[in-house]
Amino acid sequence: MMAEVLNVENLRVAIDSPGGAEVVRGISLTINEGETVCLVGESGSGKSVTSLATMGLLPKGSLKPVGGTIRLEGEDLLSCSAARLRDLRATRMSMIFQEPMTALNPVMKVGDQITEVLQAHTKLSNSACHAKVLEMMEQVGLPDVTRIVSSYPHQLSGGQRQRIMIAMALVLDPKLLIADEPTTALDVTTQKQILFLIKELQKRHGTAVLFITHDMGVVSEIADRVYVMNRGDLVETAPIDTLLRHPKEEYTRKLLSAVPSLTPRAARPVSSERTVLQVTELVKRYGGGGFLARAPETLAANDVNFTLKAGRTLGIVGESGSGKSTVARCVMRLIDPSAGGIRIAGHDIATLSRNGMKPYRRKLQMVFQDPYRSLNPRITVAESIMEGPVNYGTPRAEARARAEELLELVGLPASAAARYPHQFSGGQRQRIAIARALAMEPDLLVADEAVSALDVSVQAQVLDLFAEVQERMGIAILFITHDLRVAAQICDDVAVMRRGEVVEIGDTATVLGNPRHEYTRALLEAAPGRHWDFAAFAPVSAA
Repeated sequence: MMAEVLNVENLRVAIDSPGGAEVVRGISLTINEGETVCLVGESGSGKSVTSLATMGLLPKGSLKPVGGTIRLEGEDLLSCSAARLRDLRATRMSMIFQEPMTALNPVMKVGDQITEVLQAHTKLSNSACHAKVLEMMEQVGLPDVTRIVSSYPHQLSGGQRQRIMIAMALVLDPKLLIADEPTTALDVTTQKQILFLIKELQKRHGTAVLFITHDMGVVSEIADRVYVMNRGDLVETAPIDTLLRHPKEEYTRKLLSAVPSLTPRAARPVSSERTVLQVTELVKRYGGGGFLARAPETLAANDVNFTLKAGRTLGIVGESGSGKSTVARCVMRLIDPSAGGIRIAGHDIATLSRNGMKPYRRKLQMVFQDPYRSLNPRITVAESIMEGPVNYGTPRAEARARAEELLELVGLPASAAARYPHQFSGGQRQRIAIARALAMEPDLLVADEAVSALDVSVQAQVLDLFAEVQERMGIAILFITHDLRVAAQICDDVAVMRRGEVVEIGDTATVLGNPRHEYTRALLEAAPGRHWDFAAFAPVSAA
C-alpha cells in the first residue's frame, strides 16, 4: 500500500457573504503517493475551487471553506495559519496553472523566478541555487538551458513556458502536485511531451498528482482514478478503465459522448461551386530588418495555396508555430502578407490599403479564441453585435432588432442583449462572438482556435452551432485548430502545416483517415485518447 498524501473529506465551500450559497458540496477524495487522480467536469463544476481550497488560495472575500477537512500527509490545511500555508506551498504542495503567461512574472527572467522559490524556502547559496535551477530545467527537457535561464517569459514558446512552471512547481520535491488544465491551450505534440514529462517526474520523485481537466482524452492517458464533478457535487468516482468502459451516471456518459471522434465524419456533397477564398503562393516573413545589424529572417508562411468554396469548411491544423494563425491573420488582413495573392470573391485584397479594405471587411469576419478579450467589457452585448452594421450605415433600430434575432439564432434569449460580457459563461460568450461576426452577413468566417478553451460539452454545442449556421447561411469557414478531433468532425477539407508550409492538403477523410505525410501521422499518433471511442465506451480496437 502506498502512503496517503492527500485526504479531502466532506469539503464544502460557499460564497463569502451572509447566507452565501455553497459552490462545492461535500467533496471527498484521496490521492496516494505516486498516484495520478483526475478531477473532471464542465466549467462551473467546482474543480478549480476544490484545488484552490487545497492550496489555501481561495479569493478572500469571495469564497470560503465552511466545512470538512483537507489533510496533507495528516496535517489539516484548513486549520493552518497563512504563514504555515506559505511554508507548505512549494515545499510539500505545488500548483501548475492553466496559462503560464499570466502565472509568470513578465518582467523577471524565468531563471530568477525559479531561484525566488529556492531563496524563499531554503538556505542554499547563490551558486547552489543557480546549479539547482539549471538541473531542474534539464530535468523538464528544456533545450539550451544557459540561454533559457536568462530569458523572459515572452521570449519562450507556450510549451517552454509550461515547462518552466513545472520546474518551478517541482524544484523542492513536493509531495503533492496540483495541475489545473496545464495542457488545454497546447498543441497535441507539445501536450504529449508535457504529459510524459509529468509522468516521468512523478515516477522519479514519487509525487501524488491531482490533475484537473475537461479533456477526457488526456484523462484516458494519465489517470489512475477519476472523480467526476457536476455543479459542485461529486457524482461518480472509479478507476480509469472502469469509468471509460462502464460509466454509471448519465452525466459521466454525457461527458464521454461529447468527446469528438478522431474518425472523420462522412463527406458532405459540394453544394456550391462559388469560390469565396483563394490563397495563392502566400508568403509572410518576419525579421530581416534592424537598425545596426540585420535580424535573422523567419518564414512564418511560405508558398501557401488553397481554395475555399461557399458552404464548405477548411481546417488548418499543426503545432504551435506552424503558421496556422499567421495565414488566418493574412487572410483577414490584420497583418500584411509579404507576397502572394488573397482573393475574396475574385478580388485580390493582398495589397489593399486600410481604406481600400473597407468594402471587403463585411465579407470576412473572425471569431477569436478568447471571447472575453475580444468582446468590449464596457458595452452591452447588443452594442457589440450592432457596432459593425451601424458603422456600415444600418439604422440603429434595425441593427438592434437584428442583434436580438442573432442571439436567438446562436441559442441565447433576446433579453441577453442588455447584459454585459462578464455576465455570461465562456461558452455563452463564444456564442455572442459568433453572433457578432454573423451580423455583417459575411461570405467567409475565420475561426481561430474558437473552441479550444471550452469544455467538451460546450465545445460540442458550439461546433453544432457552426454547422447549423453554415447550413442556414451558406458561409465558408476557415477553421484554425490544433485539435484533430475537432477538425475530424467539422471540416470538409484539411490542410496540415509545419514550419510555415502546407505539407498535406485534401478532404478530411483522406488526410486524417489515411495520411500520406509522416508529420500528419505524428500528429495523429500524439492525439490523447486516440485508442478510445468515448461515445461507445470502448477501445477503438474493440469497436
